[in-house]
Amino acid sequence: MEILRHLVEEKPVVIFSRTSCCMSHSMKQLISSYGANATVYELDETADGNEIEKALQRLGQAPSVPALFIGQRYVGGAKEIISLQVQGRLVPMLREAKAIWV
Repeated sequence: MEILRHLVEEKPVVIFSRTSCCMSHSMKQLISSYGANATVYELDETADGNEIEKALQRLGQAPSVPALFIGQRYVGGAKEIISLQVQGRLVPMLREAKAIWV
């Protein structure tokens, strides 16, 4: 888990993704549509992608991508993010993490 902690520290929004994953693409688009500039790690383009994927799976993330952290806190995957959006809780979380200001 140390590898994840290191990758998300001091970043308001982090998305773990794969370049070929359509749900990852959708989550990146959703987050950026609010004006947030997420840090994105493409596991299929990162040297330690397999190690990161195993750490995400230990968090309970299945499938391993997309996986989102907001304010250094693990939020979940696409299902959780869409649920937060529908409930009107995603934007307040992004504001609280200082990922957006408006």
